[in-house]
Amino acid sequence: MIEFSYSFTFLRHGESVGNAEERFQGQSDYPLTDKGRRQAHALAERWLKDGLQFDLAVTSPLVRTRETAQIIANALKIPLEVDPIWVERDNGELSGLTREEVDAHFPRPAFITPYDSFGESGEGDWELYLRAGKAVHELIKRPAGKYLIVTHGGLLNKVMYAILGIPVQANSNGPSFRFENTAFVTFHYVPSRHQWRMIRFESPS
Repeated sequence: MIEFSYSFTFLRHGESVGNAEERFQGQSDYPLTDKGRRQAHALAERWLKDGLQFDLAVTSPLVRTRETAQIIANALKIPLEVDPIWVERDNGELSGLTREEVDAHFPRPAFITPYDSFGESGEGDWELYLRAGKAVHELIKRPAGKYLIVTHGGLLNKVMYAILGIPVQANSNGPSFRFENTAFVTFHYVPSRHQWRMIRFESPS
C-alpha cells in the first residue's frame, strides 16, 4: 500500500516598509523594502542551488507576501495561488500604528482572555488559532505533494500551535515562535498515521 504524504514549508515574507518603520502591520498593506526583495531573491537562489522544488506556492493576498512569493515562484518556476485564509491577523485599531502610538492610545489591559478582541476590534488569540487550524485543514484537503505557503509571523505562530497541539492561553502566554523575515519551517505530514514531523526551522543568516 502506497503511503501518501505532504511537505509543507511555511515562509514569512521579506522585510516590508511596515517592518522597517516598526509598525503593527496586521492587514495594512505595505510593500517590500529593497532589503526585503534582496532577502526573497537570496532565498530563491539558495533553494534553486539546492534543487528544492514545490508543486505549488500559496500566498496571502497582502502585497508583502505576494511580492515575496512571486520572486520565489518565478525563480523555481512553480505555479502561484493567492488564498485569503493566509492573511495576517486583523489587529483592529492598532493596524499601521507604531509602538509609541499604540502605547499612547491603546494601553494593554491588565488581563486578556484568549476570547478578547485584539486591538479592540481585531482577531483575538482564539479566533486567530481557529483560522490557523482551518488553514492547515484546507491544505490537507489538497492532493499529496510539496507546498510552499508564504504568510505572516502572527498567523504562523498559531499555525505552529495548531500543528503541535498547543492550546492558546490567557495574556498570550505560552511559547512564541520567532519568525524573522524570510524565516521558514518545514513539516512532513503522513495522513494515514496523522503524523507531523518538523524537518527544519530556519532563520536567514
